[in-house]
Amino acid sequence: MLENLKKEAFEINMAIVQHKLVVLTWGNASAIDRASDIMAIKPSGVAYDTLTWQDMVLVDLEGKVIDSKLKPSSDTLTHLEIYKGFSDVCGIVHTHSPWATAWAQAGKSIPALGTTHADHFSGDVPCLPPLTKVQVEEGYEKTTGSTLVDYFLTNKINPLHIPACLLSGHASFVWGKTIFKALENAVALESCAEMAYHTLMLNPSANFPDYILNKHFTRKHGKDAYYGQNK
Repeated sequence: MLENLKKEAFEINMAIVQHKLVVLTWGNASAIDRASDIMAIKPSGVAYDTLTWQDMVLVDLEGKVIDSKLKPSSDTLTHLEIYKGFSDVCGIVHTHSPWATAWAQAGKSIPALGTTHADHFSGDVPCLPPLTKVQVEEGYEKTTGSTLVDYFLTNKINPLHIPACLLSGHASFVWGKTIFKALENAVALESCAEMAYHTLMLNPSANFPDYILNKHFTRKHGKDAYYGQNK
């Protein structure tokens, strides 16, 4: 089981490079086995062109390394806080992809401006304010994750309806019910971020009716979804 977990995490780490969401080592992906509460994540600072599935690092929910001589990603505690806060999430992708990161560096949420966005996200993808100096000094990576989770819980945002978040001056964290769904959401986020930028350049007053947004989201998600083939 844990071997398969490593292989899935490796596959998605390689996929985010193939989808041009990552250059150098600017990103990582993880998968969690909910039965054992063990997470597989990319090792810190290891180049993607030398990475193997055996290099994936297994850690428990407290961040303790299970079976590797390699250090896990420096973002490990952020991933773990998201897993602990969102029980339905089983995969997380973190990248510094250009368009989503541009919105994060501008400190702006990605607005829902059309049906393409609505097919994946049931509203704006929020951008959280920067952490305070005290938060950074007390535990940067862990606080990044706990602040993200607190924002969603406080604002009653369903993390499976908006499975992504931007961090001001940083980049995006994206997740899903599986690691494969997390990858799909990360690809969608980058494309939606680019389209939103160009849309607002063409029409700064562009907006999108909620009733159309809701229709497009619910036809793909939830109990009344009818998009795709019957299983």
